[in-house]
Amino acid sequence: MPDEALLRLWEQRWPLCPPIAHELKSAYPDRWVRFHSLPKSKRYPDTEAEYAVVLGRYNTVLDELFHGKDVYVITPDWSGTAHPGQRPDDHARWLPGARHWVSVPIGDDPEEPYYTHLFVSRITWRRGEVDELLRAVADDAIAEVIITDVDLHRIHHPYDGGADVLLTTSAERDQVRSRHADWLSAHPNGL
Repeated sequence: MPDEALLRLWEQRWPLCPPIAHELKSAYPDRWVRFHSLPKSKRYPDTEAEYAVVLGRYNTVLDELFHGKDVYVITPDWSGTAHPGQRPDDHARWLPGARHWVSVPIGDDPEEPYYTHLFVSRITWRRGEVDELLRAVADDAIAEVIITDVDLHRIHHPYDGGADVLLTTSAERDQVRSRHADWLSAHPNGL
């Protein structure tokens, strides 16, 4: 059963976009910034030293946004049915106690419906708390993760190669972006 209160809060805070992580940057470009995980925009870490850089960058921004606060960690699963069924075992390893939040239809083919099933866990943010999950993101073993404060004001969407961060205002976005200017892409659109 979907968590209706959390869904209503999402719709209030982010009305232009369903809770699909990769769509947020297009819906809210004035509040979005992207940071790359490794120097020279290298996408995947090859060594433990590079994993340390990736986790350091993820955790640095997450600490700035959420240090000591309760957050929701949201992970997806996908299927051709509207009901999520049992949560995948690997997700349970990354987020014990996560529960189904909502299922979002994706795709345009009514003959072959497809759904993103979102699972949510509430934790108190501490540096390193979800490093196993973040490492899986860096390895592209899981995608579409969202980490957000429980009021859904700020969003951190780690992906393999970096993180999309959405803030409350353009000014706040600019402050966060300027603190980590050396982690930005050279691409003119910030990608």
